[in-house]
Amino acid sequence: MPKPSDQDSAAPVVWLLTDNKPGHRNQLKGLGNRLRVLAGASLYWIDASGIKVPLWRTLLAVAPHMEPELPHPDLVIAAGSGTHRLLLSLRKLRGTRTLVIMKPGFPLSLVSGALIPAHDRTQRDSRVFVTEGVVNTITPLAKITEKREALLLVGGPSPHFDWEDDVIFGQVSHLIGQYTDWRWTISSSRRTPEALRDRLDELAGLRITVVHPQQTHEDWLSHQLSASRAVWVTPDSMSMVCEAATSGVPTGLFELSARPGSRVAEGVDRLVREGYIGQWRDHASVMAGKVSHAHTLWEANRAARWVLEQGLLPQKHKANQRHHKGTKR
Repeated sequence: MPKPSDQDSAAPVVWLLTDNKPGHRNQLKGLGNRLRVLAGASLYWIDASGIKVPLWRTLLAVAPHMEPELPHPDLVIAAGSGTHRLLLSLRKLRGTRTLVIMKPGFPLSLVSGALIPAHDRTQRDSRVFVTEGVVNTITPLAKITEKREALLLVGGPSPHFDWEDDVIFGQVSHLIGQYTDWRWTISSSRRTPEALRDRLDELAGLRITVVHPQQTHEDWLSHQLSASRAVWVTPDSMSMVCEAATSGVPTGLFELSARPGSRVAEGVDRLVREGYIGQWRDHASVMAGKVSHAHTLWEANRAARWVLEQGLLPQKHKANQRHHKGTKR
């Protein structure tokens, strides 16, 4: 890996520890992008699965051998339990702060800070920043399109809701049948049952496009949201719900029965109560663009500002200066 230039060396250095799970990587990227914009941070991705960390290093905070080309970090951010051993082994590096995303299985006193969703029911603490839903890479749109284009995001079975193919397909069909002058893009996910994917494929036509995960790219969702006037999401994926809501596009939830005690279901319901998203019975308001709220859901930006306010990252560059990409590994 090449060494940073002299210009880059003046920027605060952030290591992003990833287990390469898409949801965790998305959270790291969302926060990292905002730290790059707000503080000129240089970002360095580190695949934690490729670094063996014995338990003794974790307990004693003895860092493993890292690539010598890596600059010394000002802040190390980790997402996913597979990254926690490495994160904790790095916690005593000189001048380095540590931050964990999501509620960890270790005492919070071992890290400098934590970003934890409200539905994880953590106790308030000076080192904890509570987020509404989960951090993601979506940036709120400055303007919603006037074109009658709608996006439908369909997930699949999860531990949090009673999934029913017939219920979801019926709601999809109802929307398409009721709003005949709209164009529709339907996107399935890796968890969508094959039988439902096949039924969705049968809907494809002049005003209906059906897309599956293998047909999309990393920025597909953000591009599609920017071209949409309404978006409907199944509630099984908290990250998918939060991405839609963050865009600012009027967002509605397909209706599924929540399972008792589910923290994800509680988090989704919290977003409904706060007015960020509408329920199925609100579909007329969502389609008319009348679902609105007093403030924007942009947790990546809010969390990044908290990181800077807490002094977890030195602000060596002012906002709006040249942004530094860092090296992706």
